[in-house]
Amino acid sequence: MLKAEHIRKTYSAGKKVALDDFSIHVPQGSIYGLLGPNGAGKTSFIRIINQITQADSGDVFINGNKLNPTHIRDIGYMPEERGLYKNMSVGDQILYFGELKGMTKNDALNEAKKWFEKLNIDQWWKKKLSELSKGMAQKIQFVVTVLHRPHLLILDEPFSGFDPVNANLIKDQIIDLKNNGTTIILSTHRMESVEEMCDYVALINNSKKIIDGRVFDVREKFKKNIFGVTLSEVDETQFNSFKGNHEIFNFTNENNLISFDLKNESGQNDILLDLVNIGKVRSFDERIPSMNEVFINAVSNHS
Repeated sequence: MLKAEHIRKTYSAGKKVALDDFSIHVPQGSIYGLLGPNGAGKTSFIRIINQITQADSGDVFINGNKLNPTHIRDIGYMPEERGLYKNMSVGDQILYFGELKGMTKNDALNEAKKWFEKLNIDQWWKKKLSELSKGMAQKIQFVVTVLHRPHLLILDEPFSGFDPVNANLIKDQIIDLKNNGTTIILSTHRMESVEEMCDYVALINNSKKIIDGRVFDVREKFKKNIFGVTLSEVDETQFNSFKGNHEIFNFTNENNLISFDLKNESGQNDILLDLVNIGKVRSFDERIPSMNEVFINAVSNHS
């Protein structure tokens, strides 16, 4: 759906590099996580896609065509810093933004009614934005972003300002859009959202892409061959011998269940053969690092 190749973007007459040889491929109908610490270059890239600024060099393609002004109507962009009019009624500005994206007033009205029903906000149509809470205003911003049924949806911190119930509601709507063919770029610092929602991810640090790929593959890359084990009916003699041969940590012994983590390089089958001689294996799983751990480790190693 979207392909960026060798993007370079600088500011201050070339003295500050925001993006350096940045390339990603975003597959059609996927949710693609764009991650990085503050100042890494994420917003610069998003602004280039939206043609708010231009890259110094490199190219962006949408559906195989070089980025051009006609693509604006294919894109929905929800910025982190929201852009609605506080003293304008909710209904008027939704229709206004719909028409800016090329919709007729009637089409915008019909589409808005569908979204207002989905989000249970029918009673807000005549309210001014200044009368709404931050979370309420966020819902209106979301509707404005998706109203024209964009093929590419760019969401920058879409859950900011939401309580858990409404954050989950918006998450479900985003996943539903993806399931209906919308391609979504999600920029967020909420790593749990990345794990739950994203198919692919790219991590930017200091203007450079340092990781990209499927979320599971990225997490796998950072695993450390650590396994979590829970045993019952343990033979203490066998277990003491086992402890002498392996690196064990996070050990607990409660309710006749022994639990611990261990580091093992030889593989799961070999360690399981040892464990069944010690006691009954109640659980055994490999500790795959979370995206939060991946983020911290990757940025620390690249700084």
